[in-house]
Amino acid sequence: MDAATRPRIRTVALVGAAGTGKTTLTEALLHRAGVLARPGRVEDGSTVCDHEPEEVARGASLALGVAPFRWTCGGGATYDVTLLDAPGSLDFAGCVDAALAAADLALVVVSAVDGVQAGTVRAWRAAAAAGVPRMVVVTKEDKARADFRHVLDDLRATFGDGFVPLELPLGEESAFAGVADVLTEDGYAYEPDGHHHVEPLPSGLAEEEHRLHEEVTEEIVAHDDEQLERYLGGEEPTVDELERTLAHEVRDGEAFPVLVVSGVTGVGVDRLADLLCELGPGPADRRVTVLADATAVEVAMDPDGPALAHAFRTVADPFVGQVTLLRVLSGTLRPGDRLVNAATRAEERVPGLFRLRGKEHLPVQAAVAGEVVAVAKLTGTPTGSLLAAKGSPGARLAARPLPARPAVYGLVLEPVTQSDDDRLSAALARLVAEDPTLAVDRAGDRTVLRGLGDTHLTVALERLARVFGVHVTTAPVPVGYRETVARTVEVEGKVKKQSGGHGQFAVVRLRVSSLPAGSGVEVVDKVVGGAVPRGYLPAVERGVREAAAAGGPHGFPVVDVRVEVVDGKAHSVDSSDMAFRTAASIGLKEALAAAGTVVLEPVSRVRVTVPSAVQGDVMSDLSSRRGRITDTATGADGEVVVEATVPEAELARYVLDLRSLTGGRADLTVAPDHYEPCPEHLVSA
Repeated sequence: MDAATRPRIRTVALVGAAGTGKTTLTEALLHRAGVLARPGRVEDGSTVCDHEPEEVARGASLALGVAPFRWTCGGGATYDVTLLDAPGSLDFAGCVDAALAAADLALVVVSAVDGVQAGTVRAWRAAAAAGVPRMVVVTKEDKARADFRHVLDDLRATFGDGFVPLELPLGEESAFAGVADVLTEDGYAYEPDGHHHVEPLPSGLAEEEHRLHEEVTEEIVAHDDEQLERYLGGEEPTVDELERTLAHEVRDGEAFPVLVVSGVTGVGVDRLADLLCELGPGPADRRVTVLADATAVEVAMDPDGPALAHAFRTVADPFVGQVTLLRVLSGTLRPGDRLVNAATRAEERVPGLFRLRGKEHLPVQAAVAGEVVAVAKLTGTPTGSLLAAKGSPGARLAARPLPARPAVYGLVLEPVTQSDDDRLSAALARLVAEDPTLAVDRAGDRTVLRGLGDTHLTVALERLARVFGVHVTTAPVPVGYRETVARTVEVEGKVKKQSGGHGQFAVVRLRVSSLPAGSGVEVVDKVVGGAVPRGYLPAVERGVREAAAAGGPHGFPVVDVRVEVVDGKAHSVDSSDMAFRTAASIGLKEALAAAGTVVLEPVSRVRVTVPSAVQGDVMSDLSSRRGRITDTATGADGEVVVEATVPEAELARYVLDLRSLTGGRADLTVAPDHYEPCPEHLVSA
């Protein structure tokens, strides 16, 4: 297919708060485009995008859904549209980042009932940070308490100017039956099949619509000097001229069109598809930024350029294995192509190309710049890396990193069987490849899985069992308490065993004292006169370190101690490394028992970013957790950044409690900071 007949490409990320109807809207668009005979329902688990068993069971999006369709606008132009349906839950924010990394337009979905929510703010800011143009669609206009005008005011109050309402609802709640086009000043009434016809506007609405038409026209022409001059001279711009100007403003992030629909009744859905295509930017309108030796460079999305593709998401498919979602940034990909991964230097052969539509695989023969396509079994291509033609400049480039999403909630995993234990590491590695916001922490003999919240980990473990066949039980992550000696003490460790044959004999005298925090365990040779032969000193040190790791009187590893070997005795026949190792271990245990120990608890540095309205609640809650506020500052968008040090024991479920306290409007980072003595009443508890 040549460039003249090839459909124009639009890749749109659907983002917003949970429960705003993104998946229902996707179904309505697919149905109106003729892809589906009838739209599925989230309640029935019959939607295209929410097809995973975990999503069906919860009736919510938990992964990034992909839904392509063809659309022909009223002017006759055909578009190849790919919808990336991202979950609204904060636990799955990594899917939003992936969608925005591959999209040319973010469609921010807002409920006409609930208005701007915490998830709306997060989605808006994420799109702005990614440099992705935005449009807004107000859904659920057919529901009780729907109020389009209130939502419009809410958007402006929250995010400022630039919102351009292109439609007004004809009726609201159960009476929502059509839309008024602000640019043409026509009314469109909808039939049950989703098609519409023109009809006169009601007199009351006509006045409001005409007033809004003038406001919108002024807003649009204000960004075009030539058009503004003609408008001020009394020349009314045509609808086509206004749409062309508005499309440029959308591309440049200067204007944000606002539309209104019902995904259930289909009212406004066809116009939404038209305007996504006509106003939304395509690959030719934008240049993607990648990194060359940490310097940002732009890549033109040219189908005739050298091949370059971004692996923006990885999916573990139980039937075909690993599936990598690619956004073609330059050139044209075809089955059989050989590419080089710019990060791993692995050479990859493209076995076949297909497009995902939910769980459906739709084979394609080529993918041009701007398209989203899937490839199976790319073993050397992690999420976030680039694939480039061999020998091309792209082989030296890197994708821009996605936003950091700190893993702030963890669980200890215990394999159910030995077979589960044998396969756990490999399965977790594939889970993390699929979702980089998960992290695996192996502390000693424990395996800890960390993520963004409890639902995030619950779903990950369900996939671990269903997709990889690995079953685990979970437990809270234990607090990493430590102990140190309370005072300086001198003791003797002795091993004397004579039971016939070769005996065991060793005596070591140890002086044990405390060290500054973070010093670890220090073993010092202070022996004079050869009382302990130098060949046995490594065994003494090993015995001390083993005893410290085994734990003090409270059962916690011993740290920050200095152990001086000051004297001892050896036997020419019965002494051995094992004897001195055992004697040193006994000596340290006796020293800890005699001197007593201080239990040390880990303290984390906590950083919470919240709206100023809930700053007091957050600070009070941190104080109730034995936290010490170290700093407060005003951050971006007028939010407050609160920094504190808080004992780790108080933070096990803090991310969940913080969301409840702030309505999901807080950002949290937690990092280990230091150890300090634990209050005695908590030690005894």
